[in-house]
Amino acid sequence: MIVGIPKEIEKFGVIHYAVANIPDAVPRIATMALTNATLSYVTEIANKGYREAITNNQALARGVNVIEGKVTHQAVAAALGQMYTPLKNI
Repeated sequence: MIVGIPKEIEKFGVIHYAVANIPDAVPRIATMALTNATLSYVTEIANKGYREAITNNQALARGVNVIEGKVTHQAVAAALGQMYTPLKNI
């Protein structure tokens, strides 16, 4: 197991403690947590198809960066020097 050097960052009076790759220390629990957090999205996409799922679920829509060859996230488009296309226009 390789764990990064812990970092403490103070923002707005709150100390945030971050350690890279911490899920590696508890793989079973990390897998269960990731499954619990994502399974409903995976199920929705499987049942409705990706297009209907992102149309009806704003949380899923916010996670779309690229679709059908078009960059739908402004920051990603800017970082890659690509044209931005709003998801609603596709």
